[in-house]
Amino acid sequence: MKGLKNVAVARKMLPSQMLKVTKENTATSKKKAGKKDSGAPKRPPSAYFVFLEDFRKTYKENFPDNKSVAAVTKAGGEKWRSLSESEKAPYTEKASKKKAEYETAKIEFANKMGNVEKATQAASEKSTSEVHNDGEEEETSS
Repeated sequence: MKGLKNVAVARKMLPSQMLKVTKENTATSKKKAGKKDSGAPKRPPSAYFVFLEDFRKTYKENFPDNKSVAAVTKAGGEKWRSLSESEKAPYTEKASKKKAEYETAKIEFANKMGNVEKATQAASEKSTSEVHNDGEEEETSS
């Protein structure tokens, strides 16, 4: 046991040395995210968030004294889980419309910026895995 304690004491660093080590580790491990273009279209909300927009309005009408965002969100989540698929259908429909609008805006933005590769990639419906699978089927049938 004495040997282990001595090793631990021998490896201890001063706080200033530990700070230097942690700064070096964080500087190398953090990756900087690419800068986003301010003119790029915003991602569309999911069906849940479309529902939550309507739910917040009705909740504030029913409970005008409640200022807690957490309480509203919690109540909205519980209500969303209790809805049936037929009750969720209008929200999923609105979300899919917003997603289609977003896709067209994204393609237009890529064309406007002159990035033809991104525009064609966004417009194509086949994923790369589907393309590769088609090629493998042709090879195996020969």
